[in-house]
Amino acid sequence: MEEEIVETPEEQLAKQHRKEKKDMQAKIQSMKNAIPKNDKKRRKQMTEEIAKIEADLSKKHEEELSQLKSTTDSKVEEVLNGVETMKMEGGEEGEEEEGEVKQPRVTKAQKRRDKKAAQEKERESRIAEAEVQNLQGVRHQEGLKLTQKLSQQQLQIKEISSDGHCMYRAIEDQLAQRSKPALIMSVKELRSRTAEHMRAHADDFLPFLTNPNTGDMYTTDEFEKYCSDVEHTAAWGGQLELKALTQVLQKPIEVIQADSPTIKIGEEFDSESITLVYMRHAYGLGEHYNSVERLKDPANAEDS
Repeated sequence: MEEEIVETPEEQLAKQHRKEKKDMQAKIQSMKNAIPKNDKKRRKQMTEEIAKIEADLSKKHEEELSQLKSTTDSKVEEVLNGVETMKMEGGEEGEEEEGEVKQPRVTKAQKRRDKKAAQEKERESRIAEAEVQNLQGVRHQEGLKLTQKLSQQQLQIKEISSDGHCMYRAIEDQLAQRSKPALIMSVKELRSRTAEHMRAHADDFLPFLTNPNTGDMYTTDEFEKYCSDVEHTAAWGGQLELKALTQVLQKPIEVIQADSPTIKIGEEFDSESITLVYMRHAYGLGEHYNSVERLKDPANAEDS
């Protein structure tokens, strides 16, 4: 029978860190793929966000390594203290004189634990202060305004993941809420149908697409590249794609914003609107779309 290989705590932590770094690189690559190379504003924001992600992970790893080292040193200290105690009780070197009262000494390990506890308390205090400051931040204020607007329609935000597909995922969710299988489309199908419609009606979309470097209207090749990105990548969607989707779905789409009037597209269609929420400050990368759902009664929510 083969002997089972047992990893040391150091080896386990190193393995965990390698996995987290690999996951981070995959996330970063996904972020890069989600933003067109010619969108300088979003790529600058993305670069700042990536730097923060890398710094946060590096800090986390340093703290975990430091904590592991501290724990290991503490165990060694406790063993040494135990040996010293045995010597004292056995009457070996350092035996106390009769009647002498020895003051309990604070070990180095205990000092480290006390210091760590104080640091953790200070950290929690900083977090609490940051939360208070965030209450005055643009993200929080945007959320309050949207909540107020939506509540007037008996609606509330339904969170959608931020992965470059958020607009399409929000529409997918809106279609699914209607509980009619014939209406449901996947994100992949929504993207494909959007690109297909834009290609077939290029004259309706080309005038609104310009090369950010030259200011000239897209060439045929540039427009095809744009449509290909819509169909096959995690390129973010905007008003042009929403315009195409109203035609594809034969439904009006309304986009609720915190500081601007609601945008309504496809009002020529006489059917139930698809409602999205557009947020400028939802995440580090900026713009984001969420879906909505019926406002839940707090009393009923507590009972359920």
